[in-house]
Amino acid sequence: MPLMTRGHYRRELLAWSLLPVALGAVEGGVTGVIAKNAFEGTVSPTTLNLTVAVLQGAPALANVVSFLWAAVSHGRHKIRFLASLQLLMTLLVAMIAFAPKNATGLGILVIGTVGARMAWAGVVTLRSTVWRANYPRHARATMAGKLAAVQAVIMALIAYAIGSAMNYNDEAFRYMYPIAAAIGLIGVSVYSRMRMRGHKALLNAEKQSQQNSTTLFNPFVWRQILLDDPRFRRYMTCMFVFGTANLMVGAPLIIMLKDQFHLSQSISVAIMTTIPLLLMPLSIPIWSRLLDRVNILQFRAIHSWAFVTSTAIIFAAAITMQPWLLFLAAAAKGIAFGGGVLAWNLGHHDFATIDKASQYMGVHVTLTGIRGLLAPIIGVSLYQVLEEVHPGYGGIVFGLCLVLCIIGAIWFVRMRRDLDGPGCNSEFEAGPPIQPPAAN
Repeated sequence: MPLMTRGHYRRELLAWSLLPVALGAVEGGVTGVIAKNAFEGTVSPTTLNLTVAVLQGAPALANVVSFLWAAVSHGRHKIRFLASLQLLMTLLVAMIAFAPKNATGLGILVIGTVGARMAWAGVVTLRSTVWRANYPRHARATMAGKLAAVQAVIMALIAYAIGSAMNYNDEAFRYMYPIAAAIGLIGVSVYSRMRMRGHKALLNAEKQSQQNSTTLFNPFVWRQILLDDPRFRRYMTCMFVFGTANLMVGAPLIIMLKDQFHLSQSISVAIMTTIPLLLMPLSIPIWSRLLDRVNILQFRAIHSWAFVTSTAIIFAAAITMQPWLLFLAAAAKGIAFGGGVLAWNLGHHDFATIDKASQYMGVHVTLTGIRGLLAPIIGVSLYQVLEEVHPGYGGIVFGLCLVLCIIGAIWFVRMRRDLDGPGCNSEFEAGPPIQPPAAN
């Protein structure tokens, strides 16, 4: 890392080695598998499957509250606010350990998972501003990639540990979740001592901004951002189609792993979470070098086909009932996630100026939250309808996911061509140039 950023990076690296232990416990692939197996029989099969959909979509669904965090944090100390959200996340993770095995307990599992992910949505939204201030553009993707790689490995290990423990004892989550939360609390303590370059200047600019916190509380403020920036509006529209396809896959797959493939909890968690997360660090360095050289549209035009490949393999596994293909699909998804985590966290910087970075990220994660609410439920509903009409044919839903994914990938390719066409700049210029705040 560049010399002036090493102190920031060192502390972030330690914090993101500890916080993911708690975060990994509320991954959709973990809590969804726990709900499908440990709570079977406590509610009707339809209700349980829809609950799995909510849990699987929780990481994306929770982002719908991102504008709330952007509003509350407006003009406030960013590091302290981030640490408070991290603390809330760890406490909600610990709460899951007290869920009884009945309908009420299933509700506690949902509240704890969705609540923890909502707190984390604020972390994702606001840390983007910290990264923008502390790291130069040419090193930002590399930095984010290294942190994401560490986070992926830690989350994969905790997910596998929880899945393995649940194989032997359905009550294992009662001690695994408090342990994960306790380790996360150490990460909160580390991050609370983080510093941000230009922090005072940024806070002063926010306090003087005409778009005050009252305006930011309006959840429809993103409409104005999209209306004012046609390039970003087109990018978000394409992301909605592409992201919906990807988010429709997970919940029906969890149901199939239990009902049709009859796989254990540890293997199910491995396919849904552990293998993809372990493969991410292998692909992140490659994707980060690419993203450091090109803009986000050029990156997405290449990267999106990795998700197409993963979805195609899942569809093939569902049609042929060959479980070994699911491991191959999980590996392909891990490679796709490696680039996705970078593009998702950094892509909006190619559109936004530094003073609007949080707002643009807020638009991005809010729209992710909307499709996180809709896509898993649509996927599960279609799966159940197909199973009722023709038992064993629920896997056709992955064919629809594949079609949407291909449409999104082709759309990115066309956007890239438009960018490089006559009259278009090959490089992004995020709005009018402004002077960055002076470093403290």
